[in-house]
Amino acid sequence: MNVFSIPLRTRFRGITLREGMLLRGPGGWGEWSPFLEYDARVAEPWLRCAEEAAAGDWPAPVRDRVAVNVTVPAVGPDQAHRIAAAGGCRTAKVKVAEPGQALAEDEARLEAVRDALGPDAAIRVDANGAWSVDEAVAAISALDRAAGGLEYAEQPCASVEDLAAVRRRVAVPIAADESIRRAEDPYRVRDLEAADIAVLKVQPLGGVRACLRIAEDIGLPVVVSSALETSVGIAAGIALAAALPELPYACGLATVQLLTADVVAEPLLPVDGFLPVGRPRVDPAAVDLLVARPERVAHWQARLAEVRGWVP
Repeated sequence: MNVFSIPLRTRFRGITLREGMLLRGPGGWGEWSPFLEYDARVAEPWLRCAEEAAAGDWPAPVRDRVAVNVTVPAVGPDQAHRIAAAGGCRTAKVKVAEPGQALAEDEARLEAVRDALGPDAAIRVDANGAWSVDEAVAAISALDRAAGGLEYAEQPCASVEDLAAVRRRVAVPIAADESIRRAEDPYRVRDLEAADIAVLKVQPLGGVRACLRIAEDIGLPVVVSSALETSVGIAAGIALAAALPELPYACGLATVQLLTADVVAEPLLPVDGFLPVGRPRVDPAAVDLLVARPERVAHWQARLAEVRGWVP
């Protein structure tokens, strides 16, 4: 096992450094990179995903490439324009509702992304559950105008009940992320008719096969998204997207662009808006260059032991 530490190009999700472990098994490599604030209970499905990948236990793909979106962090309009223009995608997911920022800043960011990608591109926003119902209704309307039309709004509110309320009051489709991956019952989104789209992330939900079961049971169109992984972790997301019977939306799997380096020989970066299906080759030299400090390695080893010993 190897512990990596990779700086981000831009602060994202409140962090500037991405850490995690690479686990090797008979089928190849898996990535285990739960965020540092997650306890053993939350981090355990992430480990199941890594072990599934290392065992080589992925279903057969039904497509050989996956359409993806460029992810635009909560940055200023000039930087947002540059990121969108350089992203190599025809779809953009734009972060909004960042703490300390005003709605006007979100609107300016969306206008810049639309300018960068042109009138035919698809633009979606992600609020990470930051708004109340009334705030979400007002913000989605304003951002829909600023973007020249939104493809969907992801997780505008924190609770499933609030998502359902927002969905009844806006014309823009609603996508659920945290209300699925962090919920005791991910199917309440379906039962309350709270979303039009399900966002699935393979690490938090326990792996490719676990996500396929959720996708089948939840009965909603699926967008596969990343948890800010290296190409090793992204490959698991691609394996899920490649195995889904239908994939009507671009997936949020182009986030290797947010890292300053990668652990593979050929990083999974989009070409003409697509990522290839397959396993990238881990580069031992790159892994050596990106190894975490000794105290961080010890931290991750202790964390792994804790999660493996955790009993639900």
